Amino acid sequence: MSLLKPFSKLPDLNTANILLVESEEQFQQSLADALVEETGVIVNVRLAKTLPLPMENDESRPRIDLVVFIINLTSELSFRSAEDSLKYLDPRYFLGKVCFMVTNARNASVPTERLDAVRRLAASLHCPLLFAEDQTPEGVTSATERLLTILKVAAGLVPMTTALYLSNLTRCNLPPDIDQPSFD
Repeated sequence: MSLLKPFSKLPDLNTANILLVESEEQFQQSLADALVEETGVIVNVRLAKTLPLPMENDESRPRIDLVVFIINLTSELSFRSAEDSLKYLDPRYFLGKVCFMVTNARNASVPTERLDAVRRLAASLHCPLLFAEDQTPEGVTSATERLLTILKVAAGLVPMTTALYLSNLTRCNLPPDIDQPSFD
């Protein structure tokens, strides 16, 4: 098992590579299908349940420009799996090449503590936290558009903008009352 490193391989011309990590694979495939339909650049999507990635495909694996951890808030396993996978990323990925995407945030059965834990995790790593509606086609389209914006910057396809700069603009910040029992 080795760390996934952001700069160990050369980038491909006009190509962006994204790794979607979701333990339950509910939203992952529909998001991947929508991402590859992008016509402005070539988007290669890799799917994984957890990290680390298998070593046998390491030579043929392209450079990963953006790692997205998809967390289903209705599942404690989803959060734990994302949290455990983080240790297999090189620390340089956290300079604008990692983001978290949360689904089912509107579900009434989701404990507020789980959402707070995800917000704390994203804020502690200075990563963007995106919320997505995975039940409707419009929600998938919206999530795709937001991810493509971040992916193009992370892949170096947007002139005069770096992933670190975008990360500073979009990172998750904790409100001062995050340790309070509720947001009422």
